[in-house]
Amino acid sequence: MTAPKYKRLTPEARAAELVEAGLRVLAKGGITAFTIDNICKVSGASRGLIGHHFGGKDGLLAACYGAAYAPLLQVIAAEGAAPPLRQLIDELLSDRQFRREGLNIWLALWAEIAVNPALRAEHLRQYDRYHAAIAGAISAAAGDRVQVDAAALSTSLIALLDGLWVEMCIAPDRMQPDQARAAVEALLGPHIGAF
Repeated sequence: MTAPKYKRLTPEARAAELVEAGLRVLAKGGITAFTIDNICKVSGASRGLIGHHFGGKDGLLAACYGAAYAPLLQVIAAEGAAPPLRQLIDELLSDRQFRREGLNIWLALWAEIAVNPALRAEHLRQYDRYHAAIAGAISAAAGDRVQVDAAALSTSLIALLDGLWVEMCIAPDRMQPDQARAAVEALLGPHIGAF
């Protein structure tokens, strides 16, 4: 007897499988490879399941964006509170976050934000959570010692981290983790002192 072409999964498991397939497609070929046919081929699912679970390709792309953000948000906002700033910086600059295979995913998603309203809405939702967690850690590190605009400093830190991440992925021989940490300390130090 031959095995069925499609395996039976719970709706949640099938949706998660489609998101994982979407991330694999983005990692391998960027946004141009993010087609329903490619996703179905990787996941072994039928075309109709993407529409059923996500309303179409744009909905799946937004879900992939949320899934790409999830590991980072789990670390920085675990149990509703950001970890101490030093621990947060160490995690943001760790090998878990700076993985070369994630470069295609993030670059594809970031480029698509400008032209895809569903993806832009998901980006803003995820970014607000990320920004708030970092601002909370900055405020906690500053304490009562110094007055700091944690929101503005958080925006600067995120911009720096994004640039460092791209540089470390594209040219790891030119940007090492210790150099990245020094850049972060140079940004934060004048505002909050040692942390």
